[in-house]
Amino acid sequence: MSVIDQNTTFHGYRRSNGRVGVRNHVIILPVDDLSNAAAQAVENNIKGTMALPHPYGRLQFGADLDLHFRTLIGAGCNPNVAAVVVIGIEEGWTKRVVDGIAQSGKPVMGFGIELHGDHDTVMRASKAAKEMVQYATSLEREACPISDLWVSTKCGESDTTSGCGANPTVGNAFDKLYGLGTTLVFGETSELTGGEQLVAARCANDQVRERFQFMFDRYQDMINRWKTDDLSESQPTKGNIAGGLTTIEEKALGNIQKIGKKCRVDGVLDKAEMPTHSGLWFMDSSSAAAEMVTLCAASGFAVHFFPTGQGNVIGNPIMPVIKICANPRTVRTMSEHIDVDVSGLLQREQNLDQAGDKLLESMLATANGRWTSAEALGHREFVLTRLFESA
Repeated sequence: MSVIDQNTTFHGYRRSNGRVGVRNHVIILPVDDLSNAAAQAVENNIKGTMALPHPYGRLQFGADLDLHFRTLIGAGCNPNVAAVVVIGIEEGWTKRVVDGIAQSGKPVMGFGIELHGDHDTVMRASKAAKEMVQYATSLEREACPISDLWVSTKCGESDTTSGCGANPTVGNAFDKLYGLGTTLVFGETSELTGGEQLVAARCANDQVRERFQFMFDRYQDMINRWKTDDLSESQPTKGNIAGGLTTIEEKALGNIQKIGKKCRVDGVLDKAEMPTHSGLWFMDSSSAAAEMVTLCAASGFAVHFFPTGQGNVIGNPIMPVIKICANPRTVRTMSEHIDVDVSGLLQREQNLDQAGDKLLESMLATANGRWTSAEALGHREFVLTRLFESA
């Protein structure tokens, strides 16, 4: 029997919109790069807050600007966030982010720097943040059904052990979660190249299949538009090649193992969009580790599965990242980063079902409050995806 079933519960934070988080962050969210210093000053002033500095938000336009706002608003709406202070250089864009987050029902306040300066802005924002920390720390966890847990996945620094061990472990866990009505997502559009037809065949219906094909073709068109004949040294990466992966097709076949054998693709999302129902979703996304994990957090996911072969140190400030590895050398040399050691798979010391259950046990512990290795080590990679150059 699996370690989870319909009666499995975890203790999470039930938000006013019904979503359930596994963390209780109060974040200080800068709208743009000019507001990072003020956001970090508030973090320094008020214990229990966390600033999310980033380098973007000025002179963006069109779809790129829409994605910027969608990512920031989604980050603030994530159920792992209890309350948000938004700081921007301009009042108008700051209000746009505040209004978007406010729709989730959680406490949010915004502060513009223009005509105030840093000192006044930091003072006002710090007062609001102090009240929000006290609000957040008054909240208590409650028992929630496993179906309320949203889980995302992305792999990084893949090698031959990824496709043979760590990724199938995620697939086994996804199969078990899928049958219990959870909400799941995978992506990495470029890393499906050569195996995209396998994903298309798993789509629930023609409408989902057409939407998936549109997303994949859009990526291919972008590559062709920039006259890139291949993705040498990018896909596969030098680390992938050192780990024994010689083609993007090999990498794709290993990548697809993460969606298991029983899951079907029930829906397709653009970058940082939120699912509208349970099931397995595909999200068009970069294969860059920090970018995609940030997009998953912005889409509302609460826990992330990150299988790695050669070793990756990725974390995220909003969403706990559980790292899984089947490479015994990486487990030995980077043990402080690995949460779930499944190297026994390739050494025939455990089977895939046991490995999947081991991951699910780690997931439940994480959902109940145990910190992941990335959290304990302070990894807070928050990296926004850009589509265009600035105007």
